[in-house]
Amino acid sequence: MIALLQRVNHAGVTVSGSMIAHIDRGLLVFIGFERGDTADRSHRLFDRIMRYRVFGDENGRMNLSVRDIGGRVLLVSQFTLAAETSRGNRPGFDPAMPPDEARELYEDLVSYAGSTVPGTAFGEFGADMKVTLENDGPVTFLLRQQ
Repeated sequence: MIALLQRVNHAGVTVSGSMIAHIDRGLLVFIGFERGDTADRSHRLFDRIMRYRVFGDENGRMNLSVRDIGGRVLLVSQFTLAAETSRGNRPGFDPAMPPDEARELYEDLVSYAGSTVPGTAFGEFGADMKVTLENDGPVTFLLRQQ
């Protein structure tokens, strides 16, 4: 499982011209599911994201988590994170979880995240989403959960 975290001043998701999710200061998190990923693994990754210290403290050091600053989280499914890119000029998607399984896992993660951290916002699985953001820093991290 792969998560691409971006520290943002604000971010939003639009589907078919309608804004379906928006956050102010916090983390925009793109989630990619790979074959063999589990709900337990996704819950651990979400918990880790909530504790991951990427926000500056009073000395400007990255010592604060999104929870510490009272920030919000926007989760967006993105299967392209699981692409095989080590060879050639075109990505391969064999490592990615099949869509039906990934949808089920994403919906479980949405349920877990929503019950664990009220105010978490979500993209729409499988939709043609337009994601807008203002990256703060820019600060971006790639996390993998085994």
